[in-house]
Amino acid sequence: MTIQAPKGVPEYVPPQGDEFRYVRDQLATPAILAGYKYIELPYFEDVALYTKGIGESTDVVSKEMYTFTDRGDRQLALRPEGTAGVIRSVIENNLTQNGLPIKIWYAGAFFRAERPQKGRYRQLQQVGIEAIGAESPALDAEVIALGYEAFRRIGLTKFEIQLTSLGDSTTRPHYREVLTSFLSKLDLDSETQERVKLNPLRVLDDKRPEIQKQLVDAPLMINYLSDESKQYHESVKHYLLEAGIPFVDAPRLVRGLDYYTRTTFEFVHSGLGAQSGIGGGGRYDQLMGSLGGKDVSGIGFGLGVDRAYLACEAEGIDIRQALPKSMVLLSIGETHDPYAFKLAQELRANGFIVDYQAHAKNLKSGLKNADRLHAAIAILVGDDEVAANSVSIRMMDSGEQIMVLATNLILELSNRLTLGSNMWKEA
Repeated sequence: MTIQAPKGVPEYVPPQGDEFRYVRDQLATPAILAGYKYIELPYFEDVALYTKGIGESTDVVSKEMYTFTDRGDRQLALRPEGTAGVIRSVIENNLTQNGLPIKIWYAGAFFRAERPQKGRYRQLQQVGIEAIGAESPALDAEVIALGYEAFRRIGLTKFEIQLTSLGDSTTRPHYREVLTSFLSKLDLDSETQERVKLNPLRVLDDKRPEIQKQLVDAPLMINYLSDESKQYHESVKHYLLEAGIPFVDAPRLVRGLDYYTRTTFEFVHSGLGAQSGIGGGGRYDQLMGSLGGKDVSGIGFGLGVDRAYLACEAEGIDIRQALPKSMVLLSIGETHDPYAFKLAQELRANGFIVDYQAHAKNLKSGLKNADRLHAAIAILVGDDEVAANSVSIRMMDSGEQIMVLATNLILELSNRLTLGSNMWKEA
């Protein structure tokens, strides 16, 4: 029996691998342009980071974490999300000593023991940002805007921003009492009743139809906000409206993590069915303090790369057309390999994407291979070219072919590739 990838773990093999990488890089670009700095986080952490940071009542901690005991008898977990790890790193490395706010972005794989289905994976890829140490409606709006721009960069249009407020420390206690009283009158199973005791808001996130049916008349947090929270929420919406960023009010929105307060949002795509959430996030006022750090607030998001890729597919977006164009350099005959090899190195040194194909059998087989690789240009090196210290350039779409001196090749390519050098060179 052949060994296969674990169930629920997607693989992106060529040519999908380059398309997936493009989506991931584009999702990160708005944060980079906004001055966010990159952080590389551990793929596993102490279990306590997530039980304290995310909350024991969440499905992520109680049902979905991959946990294990290492050789030192330490209880560890594969990271299910990014925010808690960022906060732990900020505290451990004293990053707040360098001034606030701290703006960070990250990317990579996260792990949840989900029931696998399309768009719901046990290994999922995300791009995330965190802005820590400033309580400002303008900063909240900036974070939401960066997520909006990220999805727009890859061409998505059929998504919406759902926005609400989950209140602050002055709002939560009273609302919790009201909600708990409402939930106590419902027909809930014993496990859900225990969840009510830990955090009644978690029940609002229960996707089971029999639960959702009973929650139709549930009291909404948005109706219990303090005056300060209301004003803060209205200011966030004002910034978004001024910037022309569309959103919809979503008073029933509850994110799946306990640390969210005040501004909370989700990006939802209409073409993905049940797995419609392509990203989301919100503000967290007490998270850093709960993990032993300074009592400063933050806000961030996580964007799902896998689901963004599926959303592109749902909208019929041809990602391949957006990828940097590549070239194939064909050496026709083994005796010309050193000449062609040196030429390939020079082109790569100048930023061109060049696949060097050593001693092709003949021109026909070489061009067939170039077509298979979706190359835009084939650079040919054969007897005639070597004798004239030249190369032939063949445009694969039109079949047009010219011979140029090797010393003029880079200039010729730059002049002919009218789409701009950024489309022909690796970013």
